[in-house]
Amino acid sequence: MWLYLKLVRIYTKPKGQLPDYASPVVLTQGRSSVEDFCNKIHRAILLDFKYALVWGASVKHLPQKVGKEHVL
Repeated sequence: MWLYLKLVRIYTKPKGQLPDYASPVVLTQGRSSVEDFCNKIHRAILLDFKYALVWGASVKHLPQKVGKEHVL
């Protein structure tokens, strides 16, 4: 169903804790950059944004620091 609707689930992980698998942030596959993710949560996050740590298939190293243009 997720592939048919072209949706992506993104899970948040607080520092030093386990990922929160109960409430993912859902984005479309075409608009799934770090900037889109931040805007989905709250627009003020981008004002102080420096980098994001990303785990998963979109990065080479786990975790990897990425900018707001990185596609998730």
